[in-house]
Amino acid sequence: MFTDSHCHLAFPELLDRLDEIRLAMSQAQVERALCICTTLEEFGTVHSLATGYDNFWATVGVHPDNEGVQEPTLQDLLQRAALPRVVAIGETGLDYYQMEERKGGRAVADLDWQRRRFRTHIRAARASRKPLVIHTRNASQDTLAILREEGEDGSDSSAGGVFHCFTETAQVARAALDLGFYISFSGILTFKNAQDLRDVAAFVPLDRLLIETDSPYLAPVPYRGKTNNPSYVPYVAKQLAELKKLPLEHIAQVTNANFERLFGV
Repeated sequence: MFTDSHCHLAFPELLDRLDEIRLAMSQAQVERALCICTTLEEFGTVHSLATGYDNFWATVGVHPDNEGVQEPTLQDLLQRAALPRVVAIGETGLDYYQMEERKGGRAVADLDWQRRRFRTHIRAARASRKPLVIHTRNASQDTLAILREEGEDGSDSSAGGVFHCFTETAQVARAALDLGFYISFSGILTFKNAQDLRDVAAFVPLDRLLIETDSPYLAPVPYRGKTNNPSYVPYVAKQLAELKKLPLEHIAQVTNANFERLFGV
């Protein structure tokens, strides 16, 4: 009934509990999940999940916030993107969050390595004809600008993709939609202080919506603060159903169809 479009099952806190999590997914009617890659070093584990279970798929990419890892070349991404059950490039994008604290006091100008890495992923997506999984945090204007500079305009030649775990403004959502991207919401949508985000979710058209957990992070209410997992994605769907004033089953049906259309599964 439900699809988790973004989770990190290769992370140890979830991988070590995989049998338990898969049982919980079945009980919660979460039938599918997209396992997200964040480093090339991690890709083998992510890919083995997708090839080992018929309801998992994989991406290939290096998260914008990961330093001290193998830097992906275009060929690195294309070789892995061609493997069975790899359906997207990412997660990729830009992350300028708390630069003073988390990035040694560096300025935006010092993060050109992130922007170069992002461009490599966009080019891989366009070459492989697979969608992008976009992470953007405190960097939406640069994220949108680089997508446009690399030719992402919503046309047939665009890679397209999804802005995952969306936390930006309605203006950013409109710009992403205009470029042909989908918008995915996580458990943040259920947080008490997230009314602005709920307003954005109410605005996003049904045919561009996805749901996700981003597990092990961002568990929805009533599990906030606990380790998240794909079996909790129905709580995101429930919040969307309330916002859209639609039956939960309809949100499940729509987000499943969007997942299939975007990722070709």
